[in-house]
Amino acid sequence: MIDEIDGKIIELLQDNARIAQADVARAVGLAPSAVLERIRKLETRGVIRGYTALVDPRTLGQGMLAFVSVRTEESPGDDSVARALAQCPEVLELHHVAGDDCYLLKVRARDAEHIGHLLWHRFGRIPGVRSTRTTIVLETVKETPRMSVPTAGELSR
Repeated sequence: MIDEIDGKIIELLQDNARIAQADVARAVGLAPSAVLERIRKLETRGVIRGYTALVDPRTLGQGMLAFVSVRTEESPGDDSVARALAQCPEVLELHHVAGDDCYLLKVRARDAEHIGHLLWHRFGRIPGVRSTRTTIVLETVKETPRMSVPTAGELSR
């Protein structure tokens, strides 16, 4: 369970993973050594899985965002399509979903031609892919890796 102090530490790290431990300690009212110990425990428990830099994809020539729904002919327990899709560097997220489709992909590409290439020459050639349906994003209104952090007290209400 996450207590209120751990929740505050997580929120601070989500806002700025490079924040100084002394600043975190000041914000939560603990000694820096206690903050370091709490962060290490959160990492060990898998609550904090890592630290990353947020990059503007347009600056890297990856300005087109699309969501691709994939239907497969896989039998239950066969994840060969998912493993093949996961190998594509343009696939940022790969979700096994309920409903008519089997997988939902978040894909970054240069342009529409690049998306077309992915659909026909990469995804379409994976054995077991039956069909794809693509939604091109015109404008991103909100995109954040930041999660709200419910604490033990909030969960018990």
